[in-house]
Order: sequence, then C-alpha cells, then structure tokens
Amino acid sequence: MVSQPSTPPHFTVGDREEAAAEAEAAAAEGGRGTWKHAAFHVATTIATPAAYAPLPFALASLGWPLGVSSLVGATLATWYSSLLIASLWRWNGKKQVTYRHLARSIFGSWGYWSVAFFQQVASLGNNIAIQIAAGSSLKAIYKYYQKDGTLKLQHFIVFFGAFELLLSQLPDIHSLRWVNAICTFCTIGFAGTTIGVTIYNGKEINRETVSYSLQGSSSSKVFKAFNALGAIAFSFGDAMLPEIQHTMREPARMNMYKGVSAAYTIILLSYWQLAFCGYWAFGSDVEPYILASLTNPDWTIIMANIFAVIQIAGCFQIYCRPTYAYFEDRMLHDKYASHFPFSNRFIRLILTSVYMVVITLVAAAMPFFGDFVSICGAVGFTPLDFVFPAIAFLKAGRMPENSKLRLFIRVFNLAIATWFSVVAVLGCIGAVRFITEDIKTYKFFHDM
Repeated sequence: MVSQPSTPPHFTVGDREEAAAEAEAAAAEGGRGTWKHAAFHVATTIATPAAYAPLPFALASLGWPLGVSSLVGATLATWYSSLLIASLWRWNGKKQVTYRHLARSIFGSWGYWSVAFFQQVASLGNNIAIQIAAGSSLKAIYKYYQKDGTLKLQHFIVFFGAFELLLSQLPDIHSLRWVNAICTFCTIGFAGTTIGVTIYNGKEINRETVSYSLQGSSSSKVFKAFNALGAIAFSFGDAMLPEIQHTMREPARMNMYKGVSAAYTIILLSYWQLAFCGYWAFGSDVEPYILASLTNPDWTIIMANIFAVIQIAGCFQIYCRPTYAYFEDRMLHDKYASHFPFSNRFIRLILTSVYMVVITLVAAAMPFFGDFVSICGAVGFTPLDFVFPAIAFLKAGRMPENSKLRLFIRVFNLAIATWFSVVAVLGCIGAVRFITEDIKTYKFFHDM
C-alpha cells in the first residue's frame, strides 16, 4: 500500500475549480458500462480508418524490416501501456475521472497541465486529420455516382462537420455507447473490405512492376522515416482511457482490462493485415490513405468508404469530449452559470458550434491528411500513450513485491519512455518538414 504525502501539492485557483468538479463527479452515480462497452469505446477510439489506413504508406517509408518491427513494437507497447493506465484506477483510494485528474493525483499540478496540453493537441489534431479522411471518403462516394459533379473536398468536410455538431449535443461518452457499437462493427467491416480489395488489386497488378525500395534522396528518406514513426504512433492513439474507465461499473479495473484486450484483438486482426497487405500490393507507390490506391471493383471501394465515414463519426465524438468538458466545467459551473440567462443546452450548442467551426475551417484550409496524422501522433499521442503511462506507474509505486520482477518492470518502463520520447521528437521533425513543403506546393483550400 502506498503511503500518502502529508502535504498536498500546491494548486492554483484553476486547479481548485477543477478539484471541485472532480469531487462533484466522483460523488455522482457510478459508471454503468460493461467490459463490452469499454471494448466498443476503445476500439472506436483507436481503430479508426484514419489511423490504420496510413499504415501501408508508413511501412513504405521505412521498408520491410524496420516497418514491421516498428508496427509490432508499437502494438505491444501501447497494449501494455493501456493496461498500466487501467491498473491506476483508484490507485490512491480516490476516483480520477479524467486523464488530467489522474496525472494531478500522481505528479501534482504540473502533471495536470502537461496532460491537459498534450490531450488537447491529440484531440484537436486527431479530429482535424479524421475530418479530412471523412471528407475524402464522402467525396469518393459522391464521385462514383456523380462523375462530373462540381462539389469539392471542402464541401464534404463541411457536411461532415455539420453532422458532428448534431452528435455533439449528446451529453457524455456513455450516451455514445450504441453509436460506438455500430462504429466497432464498421471498423471490422472496413478492415475486412479493404484488406480483401487490396489483395484483389495486388493480384491484378504485374508483380514485376512493384518496387519495395525506399524512394527519394538520402535526406528525403530520413524525413519520410521520421514522418512514418509519427504516423505509427498516431495509429495507436488513445488519450481517453481514464475517461472511458470512469463510465465502467465495478469492478472497473477488471472490466477495463477485458475491454482493452478485446479491443486490441480487433486491432491485431485489422492493423497488421491491412498494413502488410497494402505494402505488399502497391509497394513504394502506395498512397498515404490506402483507399486512394484501390481501383476496382468499384462497389467494394464505395462500401469501404461508407464504413470509414460511419466509424470516423464515432471516433470524432470521443476525442472532442475533453475540450467540451474543459469549457463546460467553467461555463456551466454555478459560479459562472448565473451570468448567462441561457439554458445549459444552449450554452453547449454555442461551445460545440465554436469548436466545430474551428476544426472544420482548419481541415478545409489545409487538407494534408498524412502530415496532420504524423504531427498529431508525435506531439499528442506519443507522450500520452507511451511515455506517461510508463512513468506514472513507477511514480505511483504500484510495483510487485518480487525484487527481480520489480527491477525488470522498472527497466522496461524506462526503456519504453525513453525510446518513445525519441520517436516523438523525430516524428515531429518529419511532420513539420512535410507540412512546410505542402504549404509551398498547394494553396489553402486546395481540392486534394
């Protein structure tokens, strides 16, 4: 049992307000979700088409040996990290209802604000990237039925944003459980359809024309490799595990273990197959968004795009919730609510509308899907999904009594935190470089 510090960490006024919100939430009715609901939420959050559709391109930027080892290593590391976060539920006897509150309980106020920053980067960057992906899929469906249609990618990004604004009026993550159940089945449908069509297209191509050599100059190869590491980190991004665990009924820790493991079973059956099949089929010429590489049969490609849009709709909602919660805690708090003669629902509509306008505007102005994936993975998801869980587990002192096992876990966790800190820096360098190049090449609001 870990002894508690006699002096609590120093909190600012903002921290005390957040603590009040935490206490209020902790006193509320406990979670009602089962491990199946946890699996739906985790699978929807991680296994989005926008996450694993870039994986074949990432492998093409790294080559077979480094690409396969990076993908397998990231899968196992983030699975392990997710279980570490789940194990910290009520680690000090108190309920931490968000990732930020968990960080504060372990590291103090600096942990709270650090996680708040990375979580906002992850959620904003993720939603920009997946909104671009959803717009691309909607445009592909439109072009199939209206080959001479005049609507551009930006129109479909706006359409998707309007639909997300409607879903944003649902009150919390638990209210999305059936939406995410549908999205989880769409994840399986997207993976199965895309893998099948990829293999079909690969067999139709003259295999002698497919090259697996790394393309470009020496410097270009290096930056592509950095960019690919960020994309792989993005593909396993889940900055919402404590928020999901808060919706679980007791025993919340065991339900989360089962839910995470079930979700990763789906991930293993989809990520690896799509990544390997996509790179095998198209080699170095594979597109950053795998659906853009597929050519026939048309109806299966349309089906894959439909699955993609539905799944992305649920993922978007999971990731916008930290931002909504942050502002609603302040706007709807009794201290502030008295200044607004509006109902809570109207305030929520205003907040969500502002959020959707900002995200939609950025996605429409700079629709560079692959670049946003990489920088979001490097700056947002890598610290939250790889570095923080490993260090937080050690800091919390939840170590086994066996001395050899304790030493192994300490060394293993520090190795994960160190390596993925390096990955974050390299991925950020690669992503910034390619965003800079794309801005020079394309105009704002370019119809990709």
